[in-house]
Amino acid sequence: MSTPSLSDLPILNFPHYEFRIMEEKGQLKIFDLVRKKYVALTPEEWVRQHLIHYLHKDKDYPLGLMMVEKEFKLHTLTKRADIVVCSRDGNPLLMVECKSANVEITQDVLDQIMRYNLIMNVATVILSNGLKHFCFQLDTPNQTYIALAEIPRWEKQ
Repeated sequence: MSTPSLSDLPILNFPHYEFRIMEEKGQLKIFDLVRKKYVALTPEEWVRQHLIHYLHKDKDYPLGLMMVEKEFKLHTLTKRADIVVCSRDGNPLLMVECKSANVEITQDVLDQIMRYNLIMNVATVILSNGLKHFCFQLDTPNQTYIALAEIPRWEKQ
């Protein structure tokens, strides 16, 4: 996948954030607050970085409790969750699946994060393509998910 130019990046459905963006060897890179390094600025990374900023700046999630591209095993396959936020005792609480803005959030995408959650076992899952965001809370007794009107703040986790 080629790296977009800044003018190619869509305006997403988030508040405005200032990002640290640089060009290296003809490739745009964006500074990741969680990994504390510049990473390739792909369309999906553009969405992920907006979500990291949103969770941290608008919903008060601590950066130190976030993990990006968290690896885990699903059967024999290695998978990666885009963003996982843990509790202060290290238990995963929230998982985010990011798609680029041109990818529609479909039942297949929802099924993907629900499969991931069989392993991660978080209380809250978020799906976003930067334009549309969906948030679900696990109803543990009934083993179902309840759609939430908005992403919960950190203190509610």
